Amino acid sequence: MRQKYIAGNWKMYKTPSEAAEYARSLGEALRGTKHKLMVAPAFPCLPAVIDALKGSNVLVGAQNMASEEQGAHTGEVSVLMLKDLGVKSVILGHSERRHTYGEKDALINAKVLLALKHGLEVILCVGETLEEREAARVDDVVNGQLAGGLAGVTLQDMPRITIAYEPVWAIGTGKNATPADADAVHRTIRATLSKIYSAEVAQKMIIQYGGSVKPDNVKSLMAMENIDGALVGGASLKIDTFAPIANFDRI
Repeated sequence: MRQKYIAGNWKMYKTPSEAAEYARSLGEALRGTKHKLMVAPAFPCLPAVIDALKGSNVLVGAQNMASEEQGAHTGEVSVLMLKDLGVKSVILGHSERRHTYGEKDALINAKVLLALKHGLEVILCVGETLEEREAARVDDVVNGQLAGGLAGVTLQDMPRITIAYEPVWAIGTGKNATPADADAVHRTIRATLSKIYSAEVAQKMIIQYGGSVKPDNVKSLMAMENIDGALVGGASLKIDTFAPIANFDRI
């Protein structure tokens, strides 16, 4: 059975002091949770959050990283910097990076390969816009992003990859795909992974759902055969919403 993986993407919220205080409380609240847990604060908050969660069962990840190890890249953050801080994971290809900042599959793929080269785990995000869904292009879009993002990733590196399906139209809107709709796309992702790699890789792959996950819908989402966790946005910013999501099997 695949382990459930609940990750919180804090986006551009919380100052370093706020993040540290919240992380300490969150670590206590999630003590004993049996699922894999990760939070991804903004770059300036990483040192404080890593320190606050030291010794806890919550991993700390980054929300993005540069596609180069180092150099004249003003405003970027390198994999070397993240590793030195103690970051264990990085979210790549998030819909906001794709659609707000124009990141394409080739750039995302360069980041994926670099992260894996340096031993980080990767959450690779894929998902369609409302326009693409209404045009019945969901499978084409998701499969294209999947193939593009994983180009050159070896079979040996696949255990350090997690896929997050996040329908763009459901992020931060209060809307979400029905559990059945989400599971159908997750099933398509597994079929594609089976073709690219193997049936074994596809069955072992952890595929999260991201898109307005909340305490009142998490249990029904997690009950689906192909949904193995959640990439949580806004609901990860408060203990009274994130803790029930992380402990969905207790509610």
